[in-house]
Formats: sequence, structure tokens, C-alpha cells
Amino acid sequence: MCLTGVDYFSTLGYQPGIAFLAATILSPVATLILVLLTLFGALPIYSVVAKESPHGEGSIAMLEGLFSRWKGKMVVLVLLGFVATDFVITITLSAADATAHIIENPFVQNNLHFLEHPVIITLILVSLLGAVFLRGFGEAIGIAVVLVAVYLFLNLITVSVGLYEVATHPDLLNNWQTALFATKTSNGWSGIVAVIGLSLLVFPKLALGLSGFETGVAVMPLVKSPNRIENTRKMLMTAALIMSFLLIASSFITSVVIPQQEFCPRINCGATVHLTEVPVFCACTPEENEAKVVKLPGKANGRALAFIAHTYLGELFGTIYDLSTILILWFAGASAMAGLLNIVPRYLPRYGMAPEWARATRPLTLVFTGICFIVTIVFEANVDAQGGAYATGVLVLMSSAAVAVTLSAWRNSSKWKWGFVLISIVFIYTTITNIIERPDGIKIASMFIFGIIAASFISRAMRSTEVRIDNIELDAAAEEFINELDAEGEIRVVTNRRETGDVSEYRFKEHEKRVDNHIPSSDPIIFYEIETGDASEFKGKLKIRGIDIGGYRILRTEAPAVPNAIAAFLLYLRDRTGKIPHVYFGWSEGNPIMYLARYILLGEGDTAPVTREILRQAEDDPELRPNVHVGG
Repeated sequence: MCLTGVDYFSTLGYQPGIAFLAATILSPVATLILVLLTLFGALPIYSVVAKESPHGEGSIAMLEGLFSRWKGKMVVLVLLGFVATDFVITITLSAADATAHIIENPFVQNNLHFLEHPVIITLILVSLLGAVFLRGFGEAIGIAVVLVAVYLFLNLITVSVGLYEVATHPDLLNNWQTALFATKTSNGWSGIVAVIGLSLLVFPKLALGLSGFETGVAVMPLVKSPNRIENTRKMLMTAALIMSFLLIASSFITSVVIPQQEFCPRINCGATVHLTEVPVFCACTPEENEAKVVKLPGKANGRALAFIAHTYLGELFGTIYDLSTILILWFAGASAMAGLLNIVPRYLPRYGMAPEWARATRPLTLVFTGICFIVTIVFEANVDAQGGAYATGVLVLMSSAAVAVTLSAWRNSSKWKWGFVLISIVFIYTTITNIIERPDGIKIASMFIFGIIAASFISRAMRSTEVRIDNIELDAAAEEFINELDAEGEIRVVTNRRETGDVSEYRFKEHEKRVDNHIPSSDPIIFYEIETGDASEFKGKLKIRGIDIGGYRILRTEAPAVPNAIAAFLLYLRDRTGKIPHVYFGWSEGNPIMYLARYILLGEGDTAPVTREILRQAEDDPELRPNVHVGG
């Protein structure tokens, strides 16, 4: 639960402040709606995800299984783009908020002025995170337990003090209630209907409070068996209940107790475009615009609970709270980095869409750290500006999980299928609303998606001439055919695309190949036929079966790519028999570019030259390389 909590609970460091900027006085009501969605939407969905993927694969693996071939791969690549958005922004946003807690600490402001450079401090925190993973990062469950326990304890104290202030200062609550019920819709409606209606419209902006469920499923392998699924569900429920209470309480006390101007972000009044939408109460005056004043962020910006801790519990407690928040936010970045290092090697190298070094931790750490540097610089380490991208990544992943669970429920005729349909609709609405309100999130996610897809297909094309066959198995008949060929002399393999599959076809093909390639009539041949299987798979296993049709010996198999299966079998024959085999093809006619595209996407094309190139790359010595013949 604590490994989940470093991601989930750490959002308390910035969630109340972002929630107020997004929903202003409606923040507690919108947060209540978010909590209801958590308990009655996300929790049931991820309970099913835990059951369907008990080894931590998550909702992406569920969707991969629901779609076949390239459709499944493309779904995974798109979702990996949103995963990258979610996890990378988790790292950069958490580091940026940790920086805000450092810079806004009174001791730092009074004594350590050299730290007042948010971008530089954030880059240093990201660098430290990368350095930890370059040295190797263990499970660190003990660290997570300590960080989460201390952080929750400090938050409980802070929230209790905030509630005490509200109870002992009824004027604060009265002012908030008056402002709340004075809220009007564009149609002039007011009262409870307007409050609920407007809260339903703005609560998607608070979606950062939904993070943590994917992490909760990802740590399932660490949950003891038996009853791993049930224990994971208990873990998710416990975390959700704790977070629900803290979200509602923190949103309520920060909205009631803290002056609204203290939530304002840093604003450059001379800028024509701002990184984030500026609320009315934070807007620059005409005089400030003319003078191009740079307004410093409010003391509660990105650190609302820390503001209460410093204001009502003193600087010592506030500094302890800041340190605890900084550590858990940094560790949340570590959790996200661990997630990236886990999920990328699980999919892209298996698809042939990343080089083999992508399975190694250190090179990937450098790549992801570099990406985090770029995101931090582009967003100027601004917590509020990154909120939209983070929310988009979280919501798309949760919507995909809801859709996966719904499809699974319909296939299994579950009695809860209509309930999952409703949950999916709510999550899809929330996602679309967030994208419309904060389009910067989908723009950033699209960049990640485009980058992953482009890099994946470039890598796939560059690695397509690898052998790509892990193992070869022969049945009894195939074994007998190989042994006979070995005993009879030269090994000559004729590739054939089966048409009718009768004696007349093989009689004609044998005559054609002997004439075209001057094969002596006394030399035996064997036909090799390959059916294209799932061409979207990068690697495969050859299960070769032998068939005798009218005295003609035929080997048949299925493979993701035809040239690779031929090359792998030739190398297998060479290593088994100690002889250099010969393989015979006919010429292909058509556009070579189209053949290349067909090979990469469908596993077939101009087979002869591709087979020759695969063999050339697999065997450096020409004397040991199987011979490729093309005639016709």
C-alpha cells in the first residue's frame, strides 16, 4: 500500500492548490464528486483489473488481449504514449512541487537566496533521481513505509488543525457558504442546483486525485500469495478510503481558511500567452500589464497544506512538513521512473519496436531523464501548467481500464456489465471534458504518442532483418526427412507458396526449379512452405511438420515473417548436419517499395533478397553462409 501511496498520497502536496485554481469556491464539492468516482468507479474497475492481471500487467495487457494482431499493437502503442505522459509528468510535476516547497520555506527565503531558481532546482532533483537509478534501485519498501507513515501522520495533524480553525471561526465558514450559494450559471440559476451542476462540469480538472491505481496493480507481484488478488483489492480499498478522506478534508479547509490570492501562480503581466489559465482573482491590473510586472506566486500556490502547517503550527512544524512533502514527492518520481523502466521493456522490445538495449535499466534511465529535462524547461518547472497533461494521462489510462473491464464483462456475461458501462461513460466524459478544458494535455500526450509510434516503427524496420526465430521444433516426419536428406548428399530446399497442394503442383514446381536452377535430377529436394501467422509479432517459434504427398517431401510451418523463417531453418540445417544448405526461389515481380512495406507489416514480400540479407547479417563468414539461388 505504501508503494502505491508514494504516488497516490503525494498528490496531496499539490492537489488542493490545483483544485482551487480549477474550481475556486466549488473545490470541496467538485472534490466530493471526484471521491465518489474514486470509490464507485475507479475502485470497482481496478478490482477487476487486479483479477484479470494478477502479475501486475495492468489494463494495457487486458486491452492487448482483446484486440488481435496489429490492432492490439497499435492500441498498446497509443496507451504507452499516455503512460509516458502520466509517468514523465509525475516525475517533473512532483519535482517541481518539491522545488516549490523548498523555495517557499521561510528559512530558505531568509537564508538561502541562491535556491530561488525553480527550473535549476527542479533539474537537480530530476538528476538525483536519474543518478539513483543509474546506480541501481531496489524495491525500497521499507523507505516507502516510513515516508508514507510520516507524511500521513503530518497531514492528519495539519488537517485536524485546519478543521479546528474552521470550527472556532464560524465567520470563515459563513463567508465560504455565502460565496458558494451565490454562484450562478450562465443561465442565471443559483443555489444547490447551480453548485452541483457547475461542480459536475469542473470536477474533471481535479483528476490528479485519481492517480495511483495503475501503480497499485503494478505492485501486485509483491503481494504475498495465496489470496494475492483479494489482498490487492484490500490494499486498493484501504488506500482509496484514506485518500478520499484527506482529499475532501484538505480541499474543504484550504478553500475556507486560505485567502484566494495566496493560490495564484507566478504571472508575467507583460506576457501575451501564459502557461496556464489565470483565474480572475489573480489577473493583472491594466497598470501592472503596462509596467510588465512579474507577480510572484502566492504562498499557497502548489503547497496549500504546507501554508496551513506554517501559518497555524509554526515554522518548525511547517519545515518538518515541507521536508516530508519534498521526500515523498521525490519518491513519487522514483515510483514513476520505476514504472517506466518496467513497462517499456515489457512491450517495445518484444514487438521489435525498440533496440535490445532498451531492456537494460541504465540506458533507458538516461533517455527518460533527458525527456524529463526537456519537459521541465518547456514548462518552466510550473506545477499548475503541468496539471492538464498529468490529468489527461491519468484519465485516459483509467478510461482504457474501464473499457477493458466492460468488454471483458460483456464477453463473460457478468451481472455487473451495465454498471461497468455506466462507469466507462463517466470516465470517458471526464476525459473528454478535461481534454476540451485543458487541450495542452492532449497536445503533450500526442507528442509522446507520435514519438513512440515513429521510434517504434523505425526500430522495427531496422531490426526486421534479424533472424527473429527463438526455437525450432520438428515432428517425427520432419525429423525423418532431414535425416534422409543428410544421408543422401547435398541439402536442397525449394521454397513454395502452396496453391492446390496436390501431386500435380509439386511435380510442376520440381520440374520448374530443376530447369531454372540447373539442379541435377539425381539430387533430392525438399519443399518448404510457410504460412504467415501473426505478422505483428516480432519473434516466434517454428513448429515444422513433415508431410508426404505422392512421394514428394514437404515441410510446413507458420511464422510471423517468411524470409526470417527460411533463414532460421537454413541456419538450423547447417548447424545440425554440418553441410551448407541450398535454397531456391523464383523471381518476384512488382514495386520493391510495396514489397518492403508488405514485409514489415505483413511478414512477406520479395522473399529471396531479404532472406539473403538476413543470412548475411547472421553469418559473417561467406563460406559458412547458406547459399541462396534465384531463377526463372
